[in-house]
Amino acid sequence: MEINAFIIFIAAIFTSNILLTNFLGMCSFLSVSREVESSLGLGLAVFFVMTFTTAINFVVYHFILVPLNIIYLQYIIFIIVIAAFVQLTEMIIERFSPVLYYTLGIFLPLITVNCAILGVSLFLVIRDYNFLQSVLYGAGSGIGWFIAILALAGIRQKVKYNYVPAGLQGAGLSLIITGIMALAFIGFSGIVVIQ
Repeated sequence: MEINAFIIFIAAIFTSNILLTNFLGMCSFLSVSREVESSLGLGLAVFFVMTFTTAINFVVYHFILVPLNIIYLQYIIFIIVIAAFVQLTEMIIERFSPVLYYTLGIFLPLITVNCAILGVSLFLVIRDYNFLQSVLYGAGSGIGWFIAILALAGIRQKVKYNYVPAGLQGAGLSLIITGIMALAFIGFSGIVVIQ
Protein backbone atom coordinates (compact mmCIF):
# COMPACT_ATOMS: atom_id res chain seq x y z
CA MET A 1 0.00 0.00 0.00
CA GLU A 2 1.42 3.37 -1.02
CA ILE A 3 1.57 6.03 1.69
CA ASN A 4 0.03 9.38 0.86
CA ALA A 5 2.72 12.01 0.17
CA PHE A 6 1.10 14.50 2.58
CA ILE A 7 1.24 11.91 5.38
CA ILE A 8 4.94 11.36 4.66
CA PHE A 9 5.44 15.14 4.85
CA ILE A 10 3.68 15.44 8.24
CA ALA A 11 5.42 12.33 9.62
CA ALA A 12 8.83 13.65 8.54
CA ILE A 13 8.21 16.78 10.59
CA PHE A 14 6.85 15.17 13.75
CA THR A 15 6.77 11.40 14.23
CA SER A 16 9.80 10.53 12.12
CA ASN A 17 11.82 13.69 12.69
CA ILE A 18 15.24 13.02 11.15
CA LEU A 19 17.01 14.66 14.07
CA LEU A 20 14.93 13.63 17.06
CA THR A 21 14.11 10.04 16.06
CA ASN A 22 17.19 9.06 14.04
CA PHE A 23 19.61 11.52 15.68
CA LEU A 24 21.15 12.44 12.33
CA GLY A 25 22.74 15.87 11.98
CA MET A 26 23.54 16.33 15.65
CA CYS A 27 26.97 17.99 15.29
CA SER A 28 25.82 21.25 13.70
CA PHE A 29 22.57 21.06 15.67
CA LEU A 30 24.42 21.22 18.99
CA SER A 31 27.10 23.66 17.85
CA VAL A 32 25.02 26.37 16.19
CA SER A 33 22.02 26.31 18.53
CA ARG A 34 23.46 28.83 21.00
CA GLU A 35 21.53 31.77 19.51
CA VAL A 36 18.18 31.92 17.77
CA GLU A 37 19.43 34.11 14.88
CA SER A 38 22.20 31.75 13.80
CA SER A 39 19.92 28.73 14.32
CA LEU A 40 17.30 30.35 12.13
CA GLY A 41 19.83 30.88 9.34
CA LEU A 42 21.30 27.38 9.53
CA GLY A 43 17.86 25.82 9.83
CA LEU A 44 16.69 27.58 6.67
CA ALA A 45 19.88 26.60 4.85
CA VAL A 46 19.48 22.93 5.88
CA PHE A 47 15.81 22.99 4.85
CA PHE A 48 16.69 24.49 1.47
CA VAL A 49 19.56 22.07 0.81
CA MET A 50 17.65 19.03 2.09
CA THR A 51 14.58 19.72 -0.04
CA PHE A 52 16.41 20.34 -3.29
CA THR A 53 19.12 17.68 -2.95
CA THR A 54 16.43 15.10 -2.20
CA ALA A 55 14.72 15.95 -5.48
CA ILE A 56 18.01 16.00 -7.41
CA ASN A 57 19.22 12.75 -5.85
CA PHE A 58 15.91 11.06 -6.70
CA VAL A 59 16.33 12.01 -10.35
CA VAL A 60 20.01 11.02 -10.39
CA TYR A 61 19.27 7.68 -8.76
CA HIS A 62 16.28 6.67 -10.90
CA PHE A 63 17.38 8.12 -14.25
CA ILE A 64 21.16 7.69 -14.16
CA LEU A 65 22.35 5.19 -11.54
CA VAL A 66 19.65 2.54 -12.00
CA PRO A 67 19.60 2.54 -15.84
CA LEU A 68 23.41 2.38 -15.98
CA ASN A 69 23.43 -0.30 -13.26
CA ILE A 70 25.87 1.67 -11.09
CA ILE A 71 23.81 2.00 -7.92
CA TYR A 72 26.89 0.98 -5.93
CA LEU A 73 28.10 4.56 -6.53
CA GLN A 74 25.04 6.12 -4.88
CA TYR A 75 26.88 7.25 -1.73
CA ILE A 76 29.57 9.04 -3.70
CA ILE A 77 27.16 10.57 -6.20
CA PHE A 78 24.74 11.71 -3.48
CA ILE A 79 27.57 13.38 -1.56
CA ILE A 80 28.80 15.11 -4.74
CA VAL A 81 25.28 16.44 -5.44
CA ILE A 82 24.94 17.62 -1.83
CA ALA A 83 28.39 19.28 -1.90
CA ALA A 84 27.62 21.11 -5.13
CA PHE A 85 24.27 22.32 -3.86
CA VAL A 86 25.76 23.43 -0.53
CA GLN A 87 28.39 25.40 -2.42
CA LEU A 88 25.61 27.11 -4.38
CA THR A 89 23.72 27.84 -1.15
CA GLU A 90 26.88 29.21 0.46
CA MET A 91 27.44 31.59 -2.46
CA ILE A 92 23.81 32.78 -2.29
CA ILE A 93 24.00 33.42 1.46
CA GLU A 94 27.34 35.20 1.12
CA ARG A 95 25.92 37.42 -1.61
CA PHE A 96 22.60 38.32 0.03
CA SER A 97 23.38 38.06 3.77
CA PRO A 98 27.08 38.53 4.58
CA VAL A 99 26.29 38.86 8.31
CA LEU A 100 24.61 35.43 8.36
CA TYR A 101 27.43 34.03 6.26
CA TYR A 102 30.05 35.10 8.82
CA THR A 103 27.84 34.12 11.77
CA LEU A 104 27.47 30.55 10.51
CA GLY A 105 31.18 30.36 9.75
CA ILE A 106 32.48 26.84 9.23
CA PHE A 107 29.07 25.26 9.85
CA LEU A 108 27.70 26.43 6.52
CA PRO A 109 30.11 24.39 4.37
CA LEU A 110 29.79 21.56 6.90
CA ILE A 111 26.19 21.10 5.75
CA THR A 112 27.85 19.00 3.05
CA VAL A 113 28.74 16.34 5.59
CA ASN A 114 25.55 16.72 7.60
CA CYS A 115 24.49 13.11 7.85
CA ALA A 116 20.80 14.12 8.05
CA ILE A 117 20.88 15.33 4.44
CA LEU A 118 22.58 12.18 3.17
CA GLY A 119 20.28 10.10 5.39
CA VAL A 120 17.16 11.58 3.81
CA SER A 121 18.47 10.76 0.31
CA LEU A 122 19.26 7.21 1.37
CA PHE A 123 15.90 6.74 3.12
CA LEU A 124 14.00 7.74 -0.03
CA VAL A 125 15.84 5.00 -1.93
CA ILE A 126 15.36 2.39 0.81
CA ARG A 127 11.67 3.20 1.21
CA ASP A 128 11.16 3.34 -2.59
CA TYR A 129 9.36 6.68 -2.58
CA ASN A 130 8.11 8.20 -5.82
CA PHE A 131 9.19 11.72 -6.79
CA LEU A 132 6.42 13.61 -4.97
CA GLN A 133 6.86 11.49 -1.85
CA SER A 134 10.63 12.07 -1.99
CA VAL A 135 10.36 15.84 -2.33
CA LEU A 136 7.78 16.11 0.45
CA TYR A 137 9.85 13.78 2.65
CA GLY A 138 12.90 15.99 2.08
CA ALA A 139 10.92 19.17 2.77
CA GLY A 140 9.29 17.67 5.86
CA SER A 141 12.63 16.45 7.18
CA GLY A 142 14.10 19.91 6.59
CA ILE A 143 11.22 21.55 8.44
CA GLY A 144 11.56 19.04 11.28
CA TRP A 145 15.30 19.76 11.57
CA PHE A 146 14.56 23.49 11.44
CA ILE A 147 11.94 23.25 14.22
CA ALA A 148 14.27 21.18 16.40
CA ILE A 149 17.26 23.56 16.11
CA LEU A 150 15.07 26.62 16.62
CA ALA A 151 13.44 25.09 19.71
CA LEU A 152 16.80 24.12 21.20
CA ALA A 153 18.23 27.59 20.51
CA GLY A 154 15.25 29.25 22.17
CA ILE A 155 15.52 27.04 25.23
CA ARG A 156 19.31 27.48 25.45
CA GLN A 157 18.99 31.25 25.17
CA LYS A 158 16.36 31.26 27.94
CA VAL A 159 18.38 28.93 30.21
CA LYS A 160 21.51 31.04 29.74
CA TYR A 161 20.20 33.52 32.31
CA ASN A 162 19.33 30.87 34.91
CA TYR A 163 21.51 28.99 37.36
CA VAL A 164 22.79 25.75 35.87
CA PRO A 165 25.11 23.46 37.86
CA ALA A 166 28.68 23.45 36.53
CA GLY A 167 28.49 19.79 35.47
CA LEU A 168 25.51 20.42 33.22
CA GLN A 169 26.65 23.59 31.49
CA GLY A 170 27.31 23.37 27.77
CA ALA A 171 26.87 20.08 25.92
CA GLY A 172 25.44 18.21 28.92
CA LEU A 173 22.40 20.44 29.23
CA SER A 174 21.97 20.58 25.44
CA LEU A 175 21.86 16.79 25.23
CA ILE A 176 19.37 16.58 28.10
CA ILE A 177 17.14 19.17 26.40
CA THR A 178 17.44 17.29 23.10
CA GLY A 179 16.43 14.06 24.81
CA ILE A 180 13.38 15.72 26.37
CA MET A 181 12.46 17.21 22.98
CA ALA A 182 12.77 13.74 21.42
CA LEU A 183 10.45 12.35 24.10
CA ALA A 184 7.97 15.15 23.39
CA PHE A 185 7.99 14.31 19.68
CA ILE A 186 7.30 10.66 20.56
CA GLY A 187 3.94 11.93 21.79
CA PHE A 188 3.02 12.45 18.15
CA SER A 189 3.82 8.82 17.26
CA GLY A 190 0.19 7.73 17.56
CA ILE A 191 -0.68 9.96 14.61
CA VAL A 192 1.36 8.30 11.85
CA VAL A 193 4.63 6.45 11.46
CA ILE A 194 6.45 6.01 8.15
CA GLN A 195 9.44 3.94 9.25
